[in-house]
Amino acid sequence: MMPNQFSDTLFQLVHSLEKAEKRHFKLFIKRSSGKEDLKIIRLFDSLDKLSGYDEKQLLKMLPGVTKPQLSNLKAHLYRQLLASLRLLKTNENIDLKLSEHLDNARLLYNKGLKLQALNILEKAKELAKTNQKMNFLVQVISLEKKIETLHITRSSLEKTEMLTREALDISEHIDRVTKLSNLALMLYRWYVKNGHARNEDDVKDLQKFFKSSLPSDIDSVNGFYEKLYLYQCYCWMAFIRRDFLQYYRYSRKWAELFDESQVMLSVETGHYIKGMHNLLNAHFDLRNFEGFETTLRNFEQFAQTPEANAHDNFRTHTSIYLNSARINLYLIKGNFTEGLNMVPDILTNLKDYSLYVDNHRILVINYKIASLYFGAGRFEDAIDFLHKIINDNKAGLRNDLQCYARLLHLICHYEIGNDEILDSLIRSVYRFMAHMKNLTVVELEIFSFLRHSTKTSPKHIQPALEQLLEKVKLLESNRFETRSFAYLDIISWLESKISKKSLAEIIHTKYLQSRHRSKIEKA
Repeated sequence: MMPNQFSDTLFQLVHSLEKAEKRHFKLFIKRSSGKEDLKIIRLFDSLDKLSGYDEKQLLKMLPGVTKPQLSNLKAHLYRQLLASLRLLKTNENIDLKLSEHLDNARLLYNKGLKLQALNILEKAKELAKTNQKMNFLVQVISLEKKIETLHITRSSLEKTEMLTREALDISEHIDRVTKLSNLALMLYRWYVKNGHARNEDDVKDLQKFFKSSLPSDIDSVNGFYEKLYLYQCYCWMAFIRRDFLQYYRYSRKWAELFDESQVMLSVETGHYIKGMHNLLNAHFDLRNFEGFETTLRNFEQFAQTPEANAHDNFRTHTSIYLNSARINLYLIKGNFTEGLNMVPDILTNLKDYSLYVDNHRILVINYKIASLYFGAGRFEDAIDFLHKIINDNKAGLRNDLQCYARLLHLICHYEIGNDEILDSLIRSVYRFMAHMKNLTVVELEIFSFLRHSTKTSPKHIQPALEQLLEKVKLLESNRFETRSFAYLDIISWLESKISKKSLAEIIHTKYLQSRHRSKIEKA
């Protein structure tokens, strides 16, 4: 029997708890109930012991509990778990602290203790301002205005005027933040669905949407959140358009925003982690090896800080982004075999983090692992990981990755020498990429070469490879053609085939040459 959504959610919550959180929950329940043998603790312990949710097995572990009773018991357990976590985590989270202040102010106001409520609201206002939590500030000022309007509080005229000015300023700020955060979200979602812009029409549509969605008072953008979402908007727009220099500039501004406002690192840790991930990707796309390695070291140091380990979400995503960056480092150095030593630990981490990892991130990691196997010449293993992407049935997620996974899968079969299935694979991949409107001239040239390769004599393969390399190199500077190079270093692959050297050797030589040029430029 398939578990229902609530049961699955409750099971996930129980299994997400750390030892300290489980211990606190049991103390919380026993203090509030005064009973030693509580059904809710028995249910909690039973769920904790299960490796997967199985309601029949759960009922066997709870003698005396009927199925209807179990449903009510689960709902009660879920509420109590959240109450326990709230009590434990309030002092660790600024949003929970502010909520507590607001709740206390409302309780005091309802008791008729208006001045006490106003005092707490004043503390909440200062806390919200310090941490730039303007949405909470709206609620604080709203309650302040309600009290001032309905009751004689002996507040000064200046206080009343200040309240009205604050309300107007915050309203304008929230309007800008809302528009910018909406735009950033929509651009990111466009990328998650489609990948990079495929053609000039995509770019024109995106630019039109971008300009129409920016706040009309964009010159008034100020403060942490307005700048954060503005940088994110320009960051995603540049990344989609493959303007990697602008992508780097705004990724850097995004990360440096936290240097300018240190207190926000603990308030918006998730945004900092994402910003560092994008800065690493920007260095990677620009092949700025020195900047990449410096940023990676900084991110590794951050991973050891209390902020990065404040809770599961931050710890998980820091680990995933670090692993992704480390794979990228092996890819740009051409150290594929060495990079494969990471794979067992990465797969273990993905399994451990299965509650928290979105499918999009798993697809990307699988493609990177497949790229390591491809670079190391282990084509069958690469195919196994590419199948994880190709067989993914979640439609509408990273169509570009679906396309290039199929293309790399096709090239793996070419390398293995599976000529008997090559023609059918070429037709299948061609149809898929054409349907997704993902075909560029680079891919068409690759298809043409592979299609004729099975009928070409060995002595004519070399000239055909050289001709393909010449054509592809001419396309390298075309913005819309470079999508292909982002997923597969086709030029290095062709150079390795022509020179009879390994792909690892070709890429590592380019890496060393790039580092040497960088040193000369700095000298």
